[in-house]
Amino acid sequence: MSERESMEYDVVVVGGGPAGLSTAIKLKQLSNDNNKDISVCVLEKGGEIGAHILSGAVMDPLALDELIPDWKEKGAPLETAVKEDEFLFLSETGARKTPHWMLPPCFKNEGNYIVRLGDVTRWLGEQAESLGVDIFPGFAASEILYDDKGAVRGVATGDMGVNRDGSHSDHYQPGMELLAKYTIFAEGSRGQLGRQLIEKFKLDQGRDPQSYGIGIKEMWEIDPAKSKPGLVIHTAGWPLDADTYGGTFLYHLDNNLVVVGMVVGLDYANPWLSPFEEFQRYKTHPSIKPYFENGKRIAYGARALTAGGLLSLPKLVFPGGALVGCEAGFLNASRIKGSHAAIKTGALAAQALYDALVAERSHDILSDYPIAFEQSWLYQELNKARNFKQWFKKGRTVATVMTGVEQLLFKGKMPWTIHRTKADHECLKPAAECAKIEYPKPDGKITFDRLSSVFISNTNHDENEPIHLTLKNPDIPVDTNLKVYAGPEQRYCPAGVYEFIKDDNGDDKLQINSQNCVHCKTCDIKDPTQNIVWVAPQGGEGPVYSGM
Repeated sequence: MSERESMEYDVVVVGGGPAGLSTAIKLKQLSNDNNKDISVCVLEKGGEIGAHILSGAVMDPLALDELIPDWKEKGAPLETAVKEDEFLFLSETGARKTPHWMLPPCFKNEGNYIVRLGDVTRWLGEQAESLGVDIFPGFAASEILYDDKGAVRGVATGDMGVNRDGSHSDHYQPGMELLAKYTIFAEGSRGQLGRQLIEKFKLDQGRDPQSYGIGIKEMWEIDPAKSKPGLVIHTAGWPLDADTYGGTFLYHLDNNLVVVGMVVGLDYANPWLSPFEEFQRYKTHPSIKPYFENGKRIAYGARALTAGGLLSLPKLVFPGGALVGCEAGFLNASRIKGSHAAIKTGALAAQALYDALVAERSHDILSDYPIAFEQSWLYQELNKARNFKQWFKKGRTVATVMTGVEQLLFKGKMPWTIHRTKADHECLKPAAECAKIEYPKPDGKITFDRLSSVFISNTNHDENEPIHLTLKNPDIPVDTNLKVYAGPEQRYCPAGVYEFIKDDNGDDKLQINSQNCVHCKTCDIKDPTQNIVWVAPQGGEGPVYSGM
């Protein structure tokens, strides 16, 4: 066995998204401004910065204004200002538009930008490198390293060139150890290492169970006559039933591009529901379909998002490190925005890191970071929306009314707090108790199947490497998931990874098509038995999103 090499830094950041890069940028700004030599590296599992980034995305520039005040002069790709907001309640055939004056502040986007978040992330990467940050794309952190006192002392990247049977190929390379005084985890929603840290240090003790959604998204090039740059459309209602949390977005960029997507809360009850199929169905609505006629779909992707908000936030710090961005769950679900929160938390963590390093501390708890968060505008923003997701457990009508009451009447200063008690995977009912949902076949013009969708996500994995979708018990998928829940993994996965097939004896078995995986993490979250554990494949693999 080859010995792992190691590299040492003051700070190692795991994840090259907006949160991780903002941590690195702010830390280097502080160190450079004060002539302090602080070394920082960023590990990114995608083959390039931005490759695994997927978001709506309407971006609030507030945190970016604070981090890089001259971002316009530096060419940040925030170019399409929001010009108009529409919020539609859909029935199967009709649409009811909400008057602008009735929209709660969380649905108003004046001063915000429609962006391709992958492009913004690449630009942030360039800013980080120009400040002296070492960025290593194509390296997936797969293991947390601890010192003899139990504090985090860094991470190790996964071995490359391992065959499915565990043997080493000709291209084998052992992983590397990245050691640091502090390690910041910014893997995004349901991060593999973040999940381990939350469990080990009991960071979620006393918090509401975390809540997630799956976001499925396409990018289209549409008929120029239908392009309305700056138009933001959100919908609620059809095709989802009144008891299922979710909604859609349709954003008009420049150059005849629109991005369209759907978010479905992963606390849904009916195992027959397929978020992917619901999204395809949405595009056939008479108010929506015309945008796509004579257009061309050019990109596809899916990603889980952490939506529990303030009440589900885990403790942010532990000996030797901290959680930032969607790793912790700073997304504001009511605003459908998380990138500004990711940037802000990265900057707040960086200030705490800088103060600790200047004081020659290491491997202790960065207690100034959570204090700074509680004193920030972000805390105020999330506090105003703390009940948003919980109201939807009482049905769409109650949720709509109460969101209006809390945001318009109480201005987010409501005297009550609503708590959740069940994790998403506990919400699925047995298939026999639920109505089966029959979905229409795709037409290949407006609606599509999973495999053609995965094809345009540019997803790639080595066919012979170990399967990164691991099962704690290989019998559970058939014995429990198939028998009780009709094999929900076939439907909640947006990439066709999971199939139940017959073996040579005519018995059911689960086939895992791991090459299709777009790293959305839905299976890790929604599996009713929590038997599926997503782990990082070889670095550089997975989707390659172009400005999604």
